[in-house]
Amino acid sequence: MKAIRVTALTGPDDVELAEVERPSPGPEQVLIEVACAGVTFPELLQTRGLYQTKHELPFVLGSEASGIVAEAGPGSRFSVGDRVAAITGVGTFAEYLVADDASTMALPDTVGLAQGAGMPMNVLTADFALRVRAGARPGQSVLVHGAAGGLGSAAVQVGLAMGLEVVAVVSTEAKAEAVQGLGATHVVRADGFKDAAKEICPRGVDYVFDPVGGDRFTDSTRVLAPFGRLLVLGFTAGEIPSIKVNRLLLKNISVDGVAWGAATLGDPTLIARQWEALREHVAAGRLSPLIHARYPLAEAASAIRELDDRSVMGKVVLDVADQ
Repeated sequence: MKAIRVTALTGPDDVELAEVERPSPGPEQVLIEVACAGVTFPELLQTRGLYQTKHELPFVLGSEASGIVAEAGPGSRFSVGDRVAAITGVGTFAEYLVADDASTMALPDTVGLAQGAGMPMNVLTADFALRVRAGARPGQSVLVHGAAGGLGSAAVQVGLAMGLEVVAVVSTEAKAEAVQGLGATHVVRADGFKDAAKEICPRGVDYVFDPVGGDRFTDSTRVLAPFGRLLVLGFTAGEIPSIKVNRLLLKNISVDGVAWGAATLGDPTLIARQWEALREHVAAGRLSPLIHARYPLAEAASAIRELDDRSVMGKVVLDVADQ
């Protein structure tokens, strides 16, 4: 089968389209004929050896995908022909992949395969941050950094589905229009977001959803309401910030780490429980990813470079079928 392999940790330009052996499912696993694969920020980092999860070279790139079950292993809860999405952390940029039942989700008939491929990691991470870690409740407020990106736009949709007031932070007019199209309650620019957010929520926001980090971090603590929580999901800005903890003390605020991937390793049932909690919103189209661009499998390098350019609004997807 055809697949995109990483053979050297020299960046996205050097990934290769190669023929590799088709895998076979084991007990409680499925073999998926891949239709589409989502392109995520970890893939960009993995091409350079910068992601926390390391794979022995060479390896097939890709973390999430959608497709049709081609074969079900012994004891699998899925059947041949089922429409599914899966999160494997590796191996999805390929014509076939094997996924554990625990990391495979049935797709409602209302969800297209491209949307299904672009949904799992971002939607489940946003849900983990807002519902599981923060315990957010309807009527509360959340400020979302990087709101036009894949993870940020998922947080906007998840927040709205939960009944939150969403303040979306973006850097350009085009990104503002994209986030407005998702239904964000308010949209503010990254430059001056603190003052703009204070005008909208004079008391402060209950939560800050931050996958960006960098120099926004300190002002993010300043826009929190008393007892507010800053949810740290990553550092796409490149800089890992620090904080003087007296800021936390004076306002009774907290900074919470949100590592959804680590949580799934410790709890194999987490993905299924989250998907069940979100199923109604997914089926109704309230959690449908904004598709920024679609590339054929052979052009995976170009797809990954889009993330490197910080120009993506929503999700980049690889069309794998019929390659």
